[in-house]
Amino acid sequence: MTAVRTTVHVMRHGEVHNPEKVLYGRLPGYNLSERGRQQAQAAADWLAAHDVTYVVASPLERAQQTAAPIAASHGLDIDTDHDLIESWNDFEGKRVAPGDGALRDPRNWPRLRNPRKPSWGEPYDQIAPRMTAALHRARAKAEGHEAVCVSHQLPVETLRRAMTGRSLAHLPLPHSRLCNLSSITSFTFDDDRLIRWSYTEPWGI
Repeated sequence: MTAVRTTVHVMRHGEVHNPEKVLYGRLPGYNLSERGRQQAQAAADWLAAHDVTYVVASPLERAQQTAAPIAASHGLDIDTDHDLIESWNDFEGKRVAPGDGALRDPRNWPRLRNPRKPSWGEPYDQIAPRMTAALHRARAKAEGHEAVCVSHQLPVETLRRAMTGRSLAHLPLPHSRLCNLSSITSFTFDDDRLIRWSYTEPWGI
């Protein structure tokens, strides 16, 4: 019997309007910036010629807004999967860039004791299975075609590592992750067996 080939494109949302430069995590009210909307449209344009039959996103506004032009270009509704949500983080709502207050406060240092877990937020070994479950739900929904899942940087990076057999633990820094804004990591399956993956940045093409 011939295997059924399905591709699931897992996308990170576009740039968020965040003038306070806080770690917004799962906080509501964080929407795409104008640049983020352009990035979402660039992804929609890149996917326009693809056989997309299912679009699903994290419940957070920025993911739903990123999914909107993709769904519109294919005449689809956006489904919502809570397993695609951003990872929780103890520093949510705080500034955490190098030199900012939250990381300089000794009261927060115990939270940083184990970066391999990580000790300040949702463990990698909890992110990986929920993202993998969402990936396979989307694969089943789009069987024989293509699906798009819109999620967030750390969940997408953790999923890619899980699917390709890499260590889940990594430096918690953007430059250590293959997951730029509005990037697309694509997983192609024969039935439920992963046969290849690829990465693209439509905004940079």
